[in-house]
Amino acid sequence: MDFKAFIQTHVYEKQAAPKEKDKSSIQCLECDDRNLYIGTKDATVLHLICPSPGQSKIREGRARKLGSSNQVVQLRAVPLLNHLLVLWDRSVTALNMFSLEPVPGLKKIQHVSLFEVYDPLLTTQTACMEMVTSSSRRKVIRIHVVGVDSWEVVKEVSMLQDPVALAVDGACLCVATSDRYLLCNIQTGSSEELFPHNHSRQHVVATSVGRGEFLLNGPGSLGMFVMKTGICQRPPLQWPQEVLAASVCFPYILTLQPQVLSVYSMVDQQRKQIVGLSGAKGLLSTSDGVLVFTERDIFSLRLVPFEEQIQALVKLERVEEALLLLDGVQSRCPIDSYKELHKAITCLTGFVHFYQQGFSKAKDLFINGELDPREIIRLYPDIQSCIGEDFQSQLDQENKARDLQVVWQEDRNTFHHYLGFLGDFLSAVKGTEKGLECIKEVDCALLRLYVELEDNENLQQLVAFPNECSLTQCVPVLEQHDRFFALGSLYQSHGNQIDAIKTWVKIADDIHRDSFCSDVYGHIVWTLSQLQDRDAVWRFADWTLQKNQEIGVQIFSRRPSDDRIETEDVLAFLEKYPLALLSYLEFLIHNLNSEEVRHHNRLALAYVTQALQQEEEADLRKTRGKLQEQLWESKFYDVTTVYERVKSTTLHAEKAILLSRMDEHSQALQVLVHQERDLQAAEGFCCRASQGRDSQFRQTLLLTLLQIYLSSRDHTSAAVDLLNSNTRVFAAEKVIQLLPDSWSVQLVSQFFVGSLRETLHQRRMARLQKALSQTELMRHKVVWTQASQTKFRLDKGQKCKVCQRDLGEPQFACNLSGELMHTSCTGFSSS
Repeated sequence: MDFKAFIQTHVYEKQAAPKEKDKSSIQCLECDDRNLYIGTKDATVLHLICPSPGQSKIREGRARKLGSSNQVVQLRAVPLLNHLLVLWDRSVTALNMFSLEPVPGLKKIQHVSLFEVYDPLLTTQTACMEMVTSSSRRKVIRIHVVGVDSWEVVKEVSMLQDPVALAVDGACLCVATSDRYLLCNIQTGSSEELFPHNHSRQHVVATSVGRGEFLLNGPGSLGMFVMKTGICQRPPLQWPQEVLAASVCFPYILTLQPQVLSVYSMVDQQRKQIVGLSGAKGLLSTSDGVLVFTERDIFSLRLVPFEEQIQALVKLERVEEALLLLDGVQSRCPIDSYKELHKAITCLTGFVHFYQQGFSKAKDLFINGELDPREIIRLYPDIQSCIGEDFQSQLDQENKARDLQVVWQEDRNTFHHYLGFLGDFLSAVKGTEKGLECIKEVDCALLRLYVELEDNENLQQLVAFPNECSLTQCVPVLEQHDRFFALGSLYQSHGNQIDAIKTWVKIADDIHRDSFCSDVYGHIVWTLSQLQDRDAVWRFADWTLQKNQEIGVQIFSRRPSDDRIETEDVLAFLEKYPLALLSYLEFLIHNLNSEEVRHHNRLALAYVTQALQQEEEADLRKTRGKLQEQLWESKFYDVTTVYERVKSTTLHAEKAILLSRMDEHSQALQVLVHQERDLQAAEGFCCRASQGRDSQFRQTLLLTLLQIYLSSRDHTSAAVDLLNSNTRVFAAEKVIQLLPDSWSVQLVSQFFVGSLRETLHQRRMARLQKALSQTELMRHKVVWTQASQTKFRLDKGQKCKVCQRDLGEPQFACNLSGELMHTSCTGFSSS
């Protein structure tokens, strides 16, 4: 494997003559800080001093020969007491850690097959440790308290089988027998069976992981993690058969076989490294790794710093493993270091997905990792020029950038997908802290990107709103791609209103071509209507109105209410644009509700002028309709002035309205009947002129119209129709006086029948109304009579409800609740 969690170094080689090879071979190790102890086959304990920083070689210290035979089985250093405990010849002996001399007062503990030392975590200040030993003669485990110059047995725990391996964590003891694993509580002596196994004594593994957890060689070649409560909180490891030893160096588990050492991760239970070690016999955990020994050699496997491990995984593009490892060792890293490293790995993971076209995942990872957007922008040819020269990339992506350039040159379809990702990423990151730090580069890159993708909607949204696009960089790009409308919007968003409108005017005048622009003229009008720069408005007003008077006038009429241009200035300017003037006057009167006589006069006269000009055109009816409505409804124009303009024209309906406004109703009807020759309009005139007036006025108008009809033989039929359609209005006695003697009864019979019926109906309705009124009066009389017959008791000292003074007069009033009051106080009563 390319990844290395541990670095192997050769620490020590034992030199010996060939004859002594078998007798002096290494059997066990112990290490404390720089002190390394070797137990040999020939009952010797050797003290080695590991090199300090700046030194290169290990130094040999003292050696102590314990006897002539039997190997040293176990060594345990107790730095608190400066003791080195040695298991040799089935006895535990205490030596001084430095002189290797026996400790006075600590006699051998005999008949011991195994032992372990642990910190009891006592609350007292007494310097002591605890030790657990397994008897070689009895099925019993003893607990010893070990002091500087004494030790004693404090407890015995009986066992059903002889222990073959021990591991201690606090008050919990894990015991392996020949066929099962047990958990024992040292304080209470209780035990709990975990699970059976079928390993030989050589392959039984029981070691403490820390924090109340043990690692055991379970059935089926499984490394089992068991808590002191008896449950498993981690999944098991599938490790090799014939494991000689196992050790924990967080977050790794190291397993030893005769020819190889395997490194497994506790995070994902996968094997990460294999180290070849011929003839390995055992291993020992140290503060920064493990020591592995053969009969003659000692090798150190030092844990590579986590940051270097993670970086190595990232370089191998095993980023998921890198993130898992980082999360697994979070508790061992400073919080600031962890956060920065996590961000870096998250971003690098994003790059892996990015180059695999996993864009959605890549975007989320880049954002979560707070990646500088310029790291992405710099990968894109043509767009990378948006980045300033002072930017220094923190990532090694040069080769990948070349790969993306190849895609750009050879596979435009795939590169198009990469461009889409860039747009999504920059849009998402634009409002974040990282995006704001380089907002100028982000906006410039987005502009180039939208131009490249022909994404007009997003381009226009970018340039139309406040942005940090560099004009120096972006203007040439927009000009090169004929995106002149967007160029004008860019100028406008940067406060260059004149340049913006100039650019749009060139599009409207076909000087510039922009296929992405539809209604540039409408946009210019809207922009000028919102522009606060009055000089700019007047500068382009002539051009705007020359293009279209009815739309162009909106630069004055659509302005915000708090920023309108002086009305008289606008009217003076619009004198040469009659259609615009007309629209503006309509705006003043109908929208702003102007009551200025001159405005109403000008609008009416403008309508007249337009109507006269349109006499031969199809839309004359629309203009005359507006004019007539203005003449009927407006109360603020000078009737005489308008009439003088109309009386010599063919606008007869308008003359009639004006004559009516001067109370010349008969003359108005004469105009409609004889000049306009529109009898329907004449009758409609009577209805319109009588609106808001009494019925007598309408009858007078209709009688006048009837007289006009009767004065001409050509209008006899119209007169009959007028009578028959207004039987309710005409009074029969007045009509009879006007009818010619030559008319027959049959000709006007329909009118008289209808009039008679209407008269009869009105008379009956009047009687009915009178009867209803009499009934209502009778009801009020009954209520009054009932109220007047009610008795009231007036006692001495009775108070008025309103003024609270005595009722001393015979006259008094009573409210609906029966409360009495002075008659003069009734006006102040609330009841």
